[in-house]
Amino acid sequence: MTPIIDLVRVSKVFGTQVAVDNLSLAVFPGEVVALVGQTGAGKSTIMNLILGQIQATSGKITVDGCDPYADYQALRGKVAVSFQSDRLLPWRTTRENVELGLEILHRPKSQRKTLATQWLNRVKLETAHHEKYPHQLSGGMRQRVSFARALVVDPDLILLDESFSQLDHVTSKTLRVDFLTLVKELHKTCVLITHRIDDALEMADRIIVLGSPGVIRLELTITDAMKTDQAWLATTTRNIATVMEAHLSSE
Repeated sequence: MTPIIDLVRVSKVFGTQVAVDNLSLAVFPGEVVALVGQTGAGKSTIMNLILGQIQATSGKITVDGCDPYADYQALRGKVAVSFQSDRLLPWRTTRENVELGLEILHRPKSQRKTLATQWLNRVKLETAHHEKYPHQLSGGMRQRVSFARALVVDPDLILLDESFSQLDHVTSKTLRVDFLTLVKELHKTCVLITHRIDDALEMADRIIVLGSPGVIRLELTITDAMKTDQAWLATTTRNIATVMEAHLSSE
C-alpha cells in the first residue's frame, strides 16, 4: 500500500537550531496516527512540513502523491486541518463558517448551504445553533463547527493540531468519540498532534512519541482490544509519560 504521507530522512533547520533530524515516517490510507510529545519535540514543525507551510532542509516529503511545498495548490481540498483554537470567523454564522472551504473551492452557493447543513448535523450540532455566531456557542460547539468545516470539503487527509486540549475532560472525551466514529465511517486518514496521552490512546491506531529534535523515541500499534484493557492502558500511559519526561530532562 502506498503511504498518503511519506517522510524520508527529513530534516529541518532554522538557523543553527535543528527542529527535525533525519525523520522517516509513513502514514497509510485509513490510519489514525498520533504524534505525541512535549513542547519542543518537533510536532508543530512536522505538521507544517506536511502542510507545505515550510520547506524541508533535506530529505523528501510526499503527501497524497505531491510535494506539499512545491505543489501546494495541488493539495487544496485534499488536506484539512482543525486547530487548537477553532479559528472561526466572528462575522460569519456557524453555517457560513462551514461553507468557507467550499467557497474557496468555488462550489455553487446552493451546494455550499446544503453540504454545510448536512455536516453540522453529522457532527451533532443542533439545528437551532446553525445560524448563530461563534460568540454565542460553547467551546465544544465551536470545535464541532471546526470539525464540520474540515470534513465538508471531503479531504483525503485530516490533521488535528491539539484540537481537544482546550476543552474540559467530559467535552473532550465526547468529541473524541464522535469525531473518531466519523473518521472510521468515512475511511479518512487522520494525524493527531497532541501532548495528551489520553487523546492518543483513545483515538489512534498507531502512536509515535517524539523527542527533540523531531526524533521518534517510541512507536506503538494499538488494537481495539487494547483500548478496553485497563491494565494495558495504565502501563502504556506510564511508559509514554516516562519517554516524554526523558526528553525534557535531556534538554
